[in-house]
Amino acid sequence: MTANTAEKIPPMPAFCQGIQHFGDAWPDFDRFGDTAVIATGQSAIQDAADEKAAYQTLLGADALRYLTLQVTGSKGSGHPGGFASSAEAHAALMMLGHTNIVTEVGHHAPGFYSSMFLDSSLEEMGIRTMDDMMQRFREQHGLLGHLSGAIPGLLSPAGPLGQGQHFAMAGAYLHRDKLFPVTIGDGGMGEPYVLNSMMHFHTAYPDITNFLPVLIWNGYSQEHHSMVSLHSNAQMIGYWQGHGFEEVILVDAKDFDDSGQQGSFVDSTHFSFAGRLAFAKAVLQGVDRAARSALGGKLTAFIIKQLKGTGVHTVGAKSHNLYPADTLDQPHIIEGLKRRALSPAAWQIVRDNFSHAGGGPAAKTVVTEHELELTPLPKLAMQAFDKGAKAVPSTAMGALVAQVGQADARFVVTNADGNEASAMKNINDALKIRHPTQDPLYNQEPAGQVYEPLNEDACAGFAAALALFGSRALWLSYESFAINGWPIVQTVTQAMAELRRKTPSVVTMFTAGALEQGRNGWTHQRPEIENYFGAMMRNGNMYPLFPCDANCIQVAYEYATNSFNKGMAIIASKSPLPVYLSLDEARHAVEEGAATLYESASGAQGTVVFAVTGDMILLPVFEAKDRLEAAGYRVRIVAVVNPRRLYRPGDIAWDTVAEPDNRFMDDDHFNALFDGDVLLAVSGGPSAPLEPVLLRTRAPRRDTICWKRGETTASPAEIMAFNGITADAMVERARTLQG
Repeated sequence: MTANTAEKIPPMPAFCQGIQHFGDAWPDFDRFGDTAVIATGQSAIQDAADEKAAYQTLLGADALRYLTLQVTGSKGSGHPGGFASSAEAHAALMMLGHTNIVTEVGHHAPGFYSSMFLDSSLEEMGIRTMDDMMQRFREQHGLLGHLSGAIPGLLSPAGPLGQGQHFAMAGAYLHRDKLFPVTIGDGGMGEPYVLNSMMHFHTAYPDITNFLPVLIWNGYSQEHHSMVSLHSNAQMIGYWQGHGFEEVILVDAKDFDDSGQQGSFVDSTHFSFAGRLAFAKAVLQGVDRAARSALGGKLTAFIIKQLKGTGVHTVGAKSHNLYPADTLDQPHIIEGLKRRALSPAAWQIVRDNFSHAGGGPAAKTVVTEHELELTPLPKLAMQAFDKGAKAVPSTAMGALVAQVGQADARFVVTNADGNEASAMKNINDALKIRHPTQDPLYNQEPAGQVYEPLNEDACAGFAAALALFGSRALWLSYESFAINGWPIVQTVTQAMAELRRKTPSVVTMFTAGALEQGRNGWTHQRPEIENYFGAMMRNGNMYPLFPCDANCIQVAYEYATNSFNKGMAIIASKSPLPVYLSLDEARHAVEEGAATLYESASGAQGTVVFAVTGDMILLPVFEAKDRLEAAGYRVRIVAVVNPRRLYRPGDIAWDTVAEPDNRFMDDDHFNALFDGDVLLAVSGGPSAPLEPVLLRTRAPRRDTICWKRGETTASPAEIMAFNGITADAMVERARTLQG
């Protein structure tokens, strides 16, 4: 666009160093761009109907588009197209002061980085200029390809699609006076849980509506037309209304098109300047209306309908990704940048607005940049079960969970499979299931602290998001179904490893393991998730815990609840089982990593060591012990409770995480536990969590006895027999290895 004044161009702002193309002043810039509409000391525009506010919102949108394209072009890698469709909506949120913005779209990362650059948040990373931003984009310890926990000002990570709404809802739960917008794309609409989880949440928490899904409806997914591109506007609105949304506001760029574009999805940057300004104003007012509605008690959604790739190098699915040939010296990238190039004065206006929005840079003002004050917990009152007695591990833990919830009103327990079914009814008795229908028979009441939608994703997502945002929570599940919700726990645990603040660990507990699921068949006999735990231990902040009895699980839960920035996964049974350790011995086992449950006084045939993860699996191990002793062997049974402690320091990335933990069992202690002639690593699930034992043991002969696959059988003993996890098999394996 051409300037309509001959005024001298002001000097280039320092942060613009590295911007490759500048444009002329926009029409009426001297009138609408003379000063930032969000003045110093203000946190938002005063009037969404103000022409000046709309004008500067459009400036912000184009600034975001330009930066997104240049930073991705600097590496010939990244995703500019999806965020480009959202630019007016994102700019509008910023101008309205709603800066606690979440996204479930990892591919929007360069756009969010651009926003953090414009508000100066990235200066916390030493990124002060565009040159700095390009240098650090998609590089180690820089601006990663997808949103991570290390980037100042960003509320949450963005991994697999379908997660972002959980972070927005957690934020809304913890901060009732703030708006938490969450951007969702066409691809996210293909995920089965996005709207469903919001509907479940609204049913349980009808008074919490201060989260705002913002659908970026652009007609395309990564490589083709999206499925929802076939919906009419009325159908899309009806889809959201069918999930309980009272207010659905849709702004369609097509309604402002004065350029004659074909199709349902159009590119607003091809409109006349007046048409572009009218569209930006409509988005600004629509977002303002949606925000007021959400903060005012209505479940609300905002939809911006605009072609994918609007305003960058190309449109449609072809705009999604840049490839090595898409560099800054290529004509199509240069042309795209020049179309969005702003004048130096315009850049300064955008910087002023964004750095004032929300009360200051996001790195200093968004809720996740501050530690949430935690309610102090009393010392948990544990029940000391006598050695040799029988007790239910899950029930023992449930009593402690009840204490945590009674002390901390924000604490939430989530479970898609029912606490009572996991022998943890004591949680429901104490904390109550949250449901609008009060029913004492089912321990239901509207203010309950137990959130039980029948959806592992919803349960895992809410609990993990609460932990990331600074509050205590607990996700319970059947181990066989936990895999359905695990991706967000994995995402959040990794994010916690990178956080610049302290936050409670993600605590999970999985019951009804494969061995307890009897006649339910193989669909309920799926312990393979333990392989995830085993692999994630090398991250440095993942701790699978395998308490061996009812005393040990109490100590394990206390340990997990008082930890920070970690993933804690407790695996235990819901059946009455023998107690092997006192509370003091259990505490030692959890802190050190393992403990000896039994050791023979002597044995001329050699020493057989059992390294065991789990509780029920100890039954055939002790049976095998009796038979091996009778045959002249010395036997040592070691419960591997906290296998992360058993690695060598160099095995895992402990020193690169937030809240690093460098406690590892020393060689002398380890060898005293695991040295022998034969070592059998035994698990009722897969063997991956036993890796540190197998790495370090000096036993000359070793083997694993563990899970193979599920089957329809009647009892734990039969399931173990089907998998070759029997006393007979253990004795035979030990004798064969020993020769």
